[in-house]
Amino acid sequence: MTMPMPAADAKASRRIGIDIGGTKIDAIVFDPADRIIFEKRLDTPKDYHEMVRAVAALVRDAGAGPVGVGAPGSGQPETGLWRNSPFVSSNGKPLQRDLEAAIGQPIRIENDANCFALSEAADGAGAGFGTVAFFTLGTGLGGGLVVDGKVIRGAHAEAAEFGHTSLPWMTAQDWPPVPCPCGKAGCAEMYVSGTGLEGDFRRVTGEDLRGPEIIARARAGDPKGIAAIQRLQARFARICAQMLNIVDPDIFVMGGGLSSLTELVEDLPPLVAPFTFSGTAVPKIARAKWGGNSGVRGAARLWG
Repeated sequence: MTMPMPAADAKASRRIGIDIGGTKIDAIVFDPADRIIFEKRLDTPKDYHEMVRAVAALVRDAGAGPVGVGAPGSGQPETGLWRNSPFVSSNGKPLQRDLEAAIGQPIRIENDANCFALSEAADGAGAGFGTVAFFTLGTGLGGGLVVDGKVIRGAHAEAAEFGHTSLPWMTAQDWPPVPCPCGKAGCAEMYVSGTGLEGDFRRVTGEDLRGPEIIARARAGDPKGIAAIQRLQARFARICAQMLNIVDPDIFVMGGGLSSLTELVEDLPPLVAPFTFSGTAVPKIARAKWGGNSGVRGAARLWG
């Protein structure tokens, strides 16, 4: 099948963004002035082929224009096969090629956290900064890095996988390293995320509670809940320090459900400093401006 190419001057045209999430698929359209002129949401089908058809249907509803897609996981550069996605039915599939065939035109596709980072660097909390490091603090711990307006993907499309670096400067509270679904143990995501918070609380107290319940207990003054949030905060401070020692971004931008916690945004900078190379570097940290809409906005921005 011969597919029509999208408009040559993507920045001057309307741009379509699609964000494939675990429970929903979002679509927007930017007009040439970066105003949103179309929005629609569908539930994410469990079946891979149904998901591909759902994305194609959203693009048809959105109208003409270049299409950018954000999705959890990433494409293997040599084969194009999708990998490491919590939407497990997409793993091992040629996601970009299947979407292009269903939509009928070439697309640009990127890891969803990279789309978040691109959006926040363009006109969100990271606007005006040269190097923006982004964390998605949700069920897992995602990351993205934007330098001078460009997403840094790396030679193997594995850059900024902050959640799969080792938790640094482990203490007795962190030991033994927690196994990660990626096959290794001690990954940062297993400590700082919704999953990490719940697992930590269960290991320490023997109680099996969901993240919102743990947070509610902490806010009500429960000592076990407070201690769990403090452990979460201390671990995240060390993770941010590790990233600062490697990249030293101009700003960290925090998104995802756990970014609503002041402990992980406003109260965090002074706790990071002692673990930096100098011992005194206090990072600039901000909460994402566009919240849950950052991913789909960033997907549209894959075309400029």
